[in-house]
Formats: sequence, C-alpha cells, structure tokens
Amino acid sequence: MATPPLHDRTDFDDAERGFIAELSPALIKAADGRVVWDLDAYAFLHADCPDTAHPSLWRQAQLCARHGLFEVTDGIYQVRGLDLSNMTLVEGERGVIVIDPLVSTECAAAALRLYRDHRGDRPVTGLIYTHSHVDHFGGARGVSDGTGIPVIAPARFVEHAVSENVYAGTAMNRRAAYMYGQDLPRSPEGQLGCGLGMGTSAGTVSLIPPTLDVTHTGQEETVDGVRIVFQLTPGTEAPAEMNFLFPERRALCLAENATHNLHNVLTLRGALVRDTRVWARYLTEAIALFADRADVAFASHHWPTWGRERIVAFLSQQRDLYAYLHDQTLRMLNRGMTGNEIAEAMRLPPALERAWHTHGYYGSVSHNVKAIYQRYLGWFDGNPAHLWEHPPVELARRYVEAFGGTAAVVALAERYIGQGDLRFAATLLNHAVFADPGDSAARHLLAEVYTRLGHGAENATWRNFYMTGAKELTTPPSKPATNTVSPDMLSALTADQVFDSLAIRVNGPEAWDEHFTIDWHLTDTHEHHRTTLSNGALIHERDRSGDGADLTLRLTKDRLLSLLAGDTDTGDLAYDGDLTALGRLTAVLEEPTPDFAIVTP
Repeated sequence: MATPPLHDRTDFDDAERGFIAELSPALIKAADGRVVWDLDAYAFLHADCPDTAHPSLWRQAQLCARHGLFEVTDGIYQVRGLDLSNMTLVEGERGVIVIDPLVSTECAAAALRLYRDHRGDRPVTGLIYTHSHVDHFGGARGVSDGTGIPVIAPARFVEHAVSENVYAGTAMNRRAAYMYGQDLPRSPEGQLGCGLGMGTSAGTVSLIPPTLDVTHTGQEETVDGVRIVFQLTPGTEAPAEMNFLFPERRALCLAENATHNLHNVLTLRGALVRDTRVWARYLTEAIALFADRADVAFASHHWPTWGRERIVAFLSQQRDLYAYLHDQTLRMLNRGMTGNEIAEAMRLPPALERAWHTHGYYGSVSHNVKAIYQRYLGWFDGNPAHLWEHPPVELARRYVEAFGGTAAVVALAERYIGQGDLRFAATLLNHAVFADPGDSAARHLLAEVYTRLGHGAENATWRNFYMTGAKELTTPPSKPATNTVSPDMLSALTADQVFDSLAIRVNGPEAWDEHFTIDWHLTDTHEHHRTTLSNGALIHERDRSGDGADLTLRLTKDRLLSLLAGDTDTGDLAYDGDLTALGRLTAVLEEPTPDFAIVTP
C-alpha cells in the first residue's frame, strides 16, 4: 500500500494559514450552564501518537482540532473547530453573509462573537445553507432570526432536511451516538474526533426556512453587494447541495463535495445511498466552471486549498476517487462478486493512496464499496442461503449450539485472538453474546476485541463504533445528546410529511381491526387532507374531503402538530362527527425508542 509521508506538513501549514484568534477557553455552554462543546478536551493531541491510535488518524485529529478565526482571502473568514462543521463569513457592503451556521445555536453564536471581536459588530445580511444536513443549518437562530435577509439554499432543501431528521431520525440519532463516539472519553484511548471534525455539539437545533432557492447551475445572486455564482449538485454528498463561486474574491465554496478525506457514500448512522457517479461528474463540472476563476477553494469542513494548480489537483483526485470506486465496484459486481468480496478486493491506485485527502477517516473504501453495491443491487447478494436467514438471536443460538455451547465459542475466539484474527473473533463472540447475553466472559472478551479493533482503525467512525460497542457491553447506553427533531424542524414539515411521519408510528398489529376516516381541514394553510386507518395502514389523501368521514377536524397546522405530539386536551377543537376516532388513532401510535440496543439483543 502506498502511503503519504508523515513528514509532509503542507496540510498543517494550510490549516494554520490566516489564523487570527482562537476561543479561550474553547468551551461553549447553553443558557442553563450545560456544556454543549468542549474542544479543550482534546489538548492531549499535542503529544506524539500513542500505541492506542492509528498514526494517520492521529494526524487527522490534530488537524481537525486546530480551531479559531481564520482569514481565507480578502473579505472571507472561517470559524473552524467550534462544531463539526465550519462557519464561513463573507463581508458585504453593509454587513456579513453567514454560510453554514453549524449544528447548534449556542456554537453558532459563539462563532459569530469570535468573528465580531476581531472584525467589528457587523450585522448578518444573509444566510446560505450549502446543503441539507443539520450541521449546516442547525445553528441558524444563533446568528439571526432571518427577518429581512435572504436565506439561500439549494432546491428541495427543506424537504430533505426535515425528512431525514424525522422519518428515520430516531434510529439515525441512536446510531450517530456510535458514529461520533458521543459517550466515549476524549483521550488517546477513546474518541479522537470523527475524521470530518471533532464531533457534533449538543446544543439547540434550529431551522430558518429558505427564502430563495437555487434551482439551476449558473444562477447568479447578489447579496449585500456580493455576487455569487451557483452550481447545483443534487445527489452528491447530500440530496440537496450546491457549490458556489465568489467571482470578485476568486473564492470557491465546495460545500461538502470535496473535503480532506474520503467521504461517506453511505454513512454508518444511516442515510440514503449517495450517487458516486454523479458526485464525480459534478466535481468535473466544478473544475470546468470555476478552476480558472478561483485562487482559493474552501469547504464546510477542514481547511482551504490555495492556488489554481493545487485546487485542480485536489478536485481531480477527489473526482477520480469517487469515479474509481463507482466504476470498479460495478466492474467487479458484473463479474459476479458480492459487496463483501468487492470490499476486500478493492485497492486504490497508488497515486490516490499517496494523497492524504483521499484516506478514509470518515468514509472508508470498505463500507463505501458495499454502499455502491447496495445502490445497484440491494441487500441480497443472490445466494439463496442468504435469502431467508434467521434473525440475529435465533441465528446466534444455533451457531453456539453447533459449536458446543458458549464456553466453547469463547475458547475458540481466544484462539483466533491469539492468531491475530480479531475480525473472526468478533464474529464468534457476537454470536455468543446474542445467544447468551448474560454470559459475562463473552461480553468482556468481545469488549476487549472491539477496543483493539478500534485502536487500530484509521477510520474515525469505525473507531467510534468499535469503542462505543465495547463500552455498551459493560455500561447501559445513554440517550442521544442532540435532538434534531426540534420545534423548528417540526414546523418546517409540510402537512404531507406530517401525515407520512404519523403513518410510520402506527403499530400495525394493534390497528388491524380498526377502520375509520378522519378529514383534516387546516384553517391557516387552507389545505384539506383525509386519513383512513385500514388494515393497520394509515392511508393519506390530499385535497380529499366530503362524505364518508367518521370525524372532520378544523384546526391550524400548529394545533395538528401539538395533537400528534401527545396533547390530549381536545376542548378547543372544532369538529363534526365522532371525536373518539381521534383517540382511537392516538391509541395505536407508538413512540420510538431512542436508546435501543445495538451490540446486545
């Protein structure tokens, strides 16, 4: 394997360039005194790499931990290291345009204060969201209430932002606690960041809806006297995303389409599988559109790249990386190889391996290849033996019985550990734990194996998954620190999405014998919706009302949300028909489980 030289300090020089000031102490608290961000916890990264970390990941963590206010180019500044993402500030004629206001309002407010302390108390005159992930809009109300300013986002931004966080939000949030190492100590033995940054803040998530959509490449807008040229890139790192150029500043914003690591094609927390084919094509397009017009390229994570030749090399290598993974996965897939087999066989070209920014600190070649396979062929590898396998507990019990019992499985695992085959030892011990979760020897040995796998991982999210799994084998899980389903997020749901999210919560078996229809007239939005509970499925029809409803309700959208959130007071409702239908509906709704088990049954 070709590896870049550890003595190459170019990235460190770039990460330091333009430094103005840092936040000291680098500690951000909520109004109630709760700590939502603590970068000082990573002071241990100033030391040399220990045996408990991969040297390449240690290097990446050192780079990501560099924080403060930095000048990118004349009139453009970034605050880095005060949340998972960067907040970029572009000075205009009257104030400052904020790009990607971090995850939480508390961190965004602290970042804006740091900027104002050194650049003056400029008003926020515009907001830009590069894409639809929460670390790029959640802190919006920490910098502005949105009144009287343009809020710019790629087309379909709100649809994707709220659907991702509401539909499967509980499961994603639970898995995100693993991915970001929420409950791990910040230490050489514990969490070292996540490769893309140090982690996610635990503050208040907000959303100010966009007032201006970017609908096509080449669209130009002027905000506070600053001209911006947009490139729409849907289906790349996010379903709604965009790059854009500041022509007069010769500065290119790459959103999260090109960062200093191999990104995720499918995140370990879960999401829609991204399209590496179009991702590569949009990077090619970005080179053609912007390379001759930019002297600096910056993104919503990591540090900028300066100089045309370096920008083109960076974008070309990033482009080649995603194109190579896509095309080679398809080549091997069409030879009959499965996703797991392709992941083991895939090797990057040496020229890509020698570039630090192609390394898998956040995404990985292994799980990205499996995601590409999944996008084209789904979960089934075509082998009939895998078509109707037992679920994990039943499968584990049978394996353990076949091996001669839990003690025999543990003994076999110890033998494979001694041979250095931690991967198969983890498989054996996982079966032992799922077959007999009360066996402490199996649990503790599996925790040891996960810890060793984590300490050897170059990928930060793999490390966090392994080590969080190890922790939860001996300690009960905690609830996620960040609630992405905030009031702003719920308010941004369309009524169609509200009823979709309601249908997801119906406990089908409990509702098998129920059958009724409710018409919902939303008085503030003048919408008419009909829901019918039938055979355990909640069927939604828009603009359908009239005869046949068991209950007709007239209410505002906010009142609808409060009802579905558990407000049982119906005294203020205007209705016709049988009001008990509403109670029958809420009776079959199920609350999700935010701390469900992952490494145990």
